[in-house]
Order: sequence, then structure tokens, then C-alpha cells
Amino acid sequence: MFDLFLGRRSHGRCDGGSRRDFLRVGGLAALGLSLPQILKAESQRSPIGNRRSVILVFLGGGLSHHDSFDLKPEAPEEIRGKYKPIDTVVPGLRIGELLPLMSKVMDKVALIRSGSHNNDHHETATNWALSGRFGSAFGDYPAIGAVAAHELGFKTQLPPYVAIPRNPSFTWELGKSAYLGGRYESFKTGDPNDPNFQVQDVAPAEPIVEARAARRQSLLDAVDSLARRTQSNDQLQTYDEFHQRAANLILSSEARAAFAVQQESDRLRDRYGRNTFGQSCLLARRLIERGVRFVTVNYGGWDHHAKIWDNLDKKLPEFDKGLSALIEDLHTRGLFQDTLLAVFGEFGRTPKLNKDVGRDHWAGAASLLFAGAGVKPGLVLGATDKQGAYPTRRPVAPADVACTIYERLGIDPRKMLRAPDGRPIEILDCGELIHELFA
Repeated sequence: MFDLFLGRRSHGRCDGGSRRDFLRVGGLAALGLSLPQILKAESQRSPIGNRRSVILVFLGGGLSHHDSFDLKPEAPEEIRGKYKPIDTVVPGLRIGELLPLMSKVMDKVALIRSGSHNNDHHETATNWALSGRFGSAFGDYPAIGAVAAHELGFKTQLPPYVAIPRNPSFTWELGKSAYLGGRYESFKTGDPNDPNFQVQDVAPAEPIVEARAARRQSLLDAVDSLARRTQSNDQLQTYDEFHQRAANLILSSEARAAFAVQQESDRLRDRYGRNTFGQSCLLARRLIERGVRFVTVNYGGWDHHAKIWDNLDKKLPEFDKGLSALIEDLHTRGLFQDTLLAVFGEFGRTPKLNKDVGRDHWAGAASLLFAGAGVKPGLVLGATDKQGAYPTRRPVAPADVACTIYERLGIDPRKMLRAPDGRPIEILDCGELIHELFA
């Protein structure tokens, strides 16, 4: 199912935007519309110099920094929680005891302990984190991945922007393409840990006999005819020359192989973890390896307002295993030179435990991880106060994160894009490169 929308570096305030409606098209319509749209968009793209790609692991709900990467062992019990810090391979750096595998790879990543903004609302903060621009909860600005698809285009048989298993969602889907239109939406894979995992629109769900193929082509021709009569509609423009390429994607051995996580050895799949997050990380590596430019691994479920220990006792080991495997795998395969790995959520969690033994939303502080594409391995940037409530040095805002990702991809974060009505909109209206991350 595809959701199709209708319709100078600065340091100022990031706000503004409007709600947009969307049109959902599924099944065969998705095959006839979304893939050709993406392919058509590629024909309008100019080549970009570097070949870097991005894997964004998004921790929807908000990872508790107090219990993972920014423990406060000297704080009162209601702040420090129950987990103890453990040493890592980076001298002087300690992280939570439920991250033993991550403790062995911290010399391959950079840790930022000073992520911060001022919005505690899931949807609003998520769209901010995923786009770098502050707007409404309904997604006024395109996600970084959608902008990457718009600027970098479709260079192989695979889509440029993929979400595994799908985009983040709380009450509705978040981090979408906004005014850029449906052709730049993410390609959603579904759950790669499903025993019957099969990516919609990449492999046919059933054998296509000649008569059925002819009926499908007739329907596509009808869509074409409608599109030619509605030239002004971004979602129904002509697709003629792109239908064959869309069909080629479905039947492409390259595409089928990229999504075939079952081709990996049992040993490697076990190392990543036989769960949705672990297999999503493995699939992300396969896609990046084959030319996909931006992959979002959506790993939600961190919104622990109650019984946080019961939840983190399960979540953190899964996170530890999958992420450490991805870092090791990217490093071993030499993919870090051209791959930026970014790991963050929309905010952190409150310093003090609530009455239900949970931590609530807290935008004042959060931990983020970066690796690859020139990031200094083993770096620890920024710090929070004794309660883990606010940064005491080098605060990093969502616009700074987005600016950094864009610059690593070779995209000018100050470039003006065009809304459907021709209005120019700057990709980012504030933010700066996190220059300390790089040599």
C-alpha cells in the first residue's frame, strides 16, 4: 500500500507549515502508479557527485538515555534507575549493562549525548526529527529520505528510498514526502522476519498468465488515458515510458536478490537476531550494498510510561544484538566508507521515574549514534547535567542532524525546492553541520 500526497544556513527558529491531504492507492494501482512515478522522477534528476548512502535507525517512542548511553550512577535512585554502567572498548566511556555487545563496538561509532529540542509530542517531534524542520504533527515538510530520493534519484533497479518494515507510526504514518508528492514516498518492505516474507511489488504474488497480464496492461492503459487528461495533477501525470521499467523491477533478479534475506547464512541471521529489528538491520545492509541511497529502519516501541524495566529487559538486548551486528557487518564489508549510519528517536525520557515506574516524554536531552562516511570513531560529543535533564555542552538540534546527513549525501541543505504551486521552500531553514563528528 502506498500513500500518495495531493496536492542559507541560518540559526533562526524552525516553525510553520500546513496540513496536507493524501490519497491512498493500493494493490495493482500501487504497481501502476507509484513505481512508474518514482521512475519518471529519476529522469528529471541531475547526477550527484558522491555515492554515499544512509541507514537511519529510528527509535520511535524515545529511547531512555538514562538506561542506555547516558547513565547517571551517582544520581538518586528515582533518576538512575536499576541498570549499572559497564566499560566499553573506548577508555573512560561507560554505557548500560544491557548493551554488552554495543560496548565492544563503541570504538566504531560516535556517541552524541546532547541531543535536545523543545517538543514532547510524538507526532510533531517525529516529523521534526525526520525532516529537520519544525511543523505541525501532520508532516508539513518532507522526510530526509524523501528529499534524498528527490535529489539523488533512481540509479539502479531498486528504489532510492526504502523503509523497513514501514514508516514510523503512532496514530498515523509519519516522516513522509509532504509537498514533494507521492513519487518520493518510501518503498515499504514489510517485516523481513516473517517466515513468508515477500516484498509487495517486487515479486508477483502469483503466476501471471498471458490473459491476466493483458488485463493488467489494459487497466494500466486506462490509467494512462486518465493521466493524460489530468496533466496538472502531480499524482496522475503520464507514466507511459515508465511502465515497462516498473514491470522490469518486479521481475528483476537484482531486485529479488536484494530483498532475499533468506539467502544469508543462518549464522549471520542468528547474529543479527531472529526478530523484526535484527532482520530489518540485515535487510538494510543488503539494500545499501546494492545501491539504495536511503534506508529507514523503523524500530518503535520505546514509549515506556509504565513498567519500564519489564519493557527494557526485552527491548535493549534485541537492540544491542541487531545494531552491533549491523555495525560489525558494515565495517567488515568495507561499507562504512560510503555509508552513514544514524541512530536516534524523536526525544529522550524523563530523568525521574513516574508513579507507574516509567519514564515520560522528554525533549530536553537524548542520545544519538553516528558511524561511517568520515565520522570519527570512538568520539563522545556533548554531555548532560547530573540528572540527565539538559545538555551542559554542545547541544545538537534536529536541524543540525538533518544538515549533517544532507551534507554527507552531497545535498545542499539550503537548496530551494518547489511546492506544487511553484512556491520555493528551503530544504532546511536553520541548523548547521555537526563538524566535531568529522576529522
